[in-house]
Amino acid sequence: MIRLKLRTGAIAATALLLVAGAAEAQNVRRVAPERLTGYWYLTNKSVNPDVPNTGKNLDQPTCVAVTYMIGSDGRTQNATISKVVPAGDLGQVGVSIVKQLSYVKGSQNGTAEPVQTYYVTGFNLPEDPAKKAAILDQCKLSGYQTT
Repeated sequence: MIRLKLRTGAIAATALLLVAGAAEAQNVRRVAPERLTGYWYLTNKSVNPDVPNTGKNLDQPTCVAVTYMIGSDGRTQNATISKVVPAGDLGQVGVSIVKQLSYVKGSQNGTAEPVQTYYVTGFNLPEDPAKKAAILDQCKLSGYQTT
């Protein structure tokens, strides 16, 4: 009987922490990628993404948008696929890239405030800059601070 109460208590405590974490995540500043350097500077020189051997639309020009939070330690958290155009299996590659990113605080971020942002990457993009930009623009997300 005591074990049952401990389990119930642990479940309730876990649920409370999840609700508190979700409420805290809603209060995190949302920053557009082009404004991120005021808050956080990317320190990676390269990443080693996990690329599937087979899947849907792996050979098509594609953009992927991945949302994530940069924690107060400069590490990425909660990487989530937000958009893949055209639909296919390259979203997980974007997540694997974001999970490897690391940051140091920027000049506007004296207290190392966590921020929510997103990362857009392209695959199989054409050489033509205008065509390339048109594909990547399809994955821009709204609702992020741009000023």
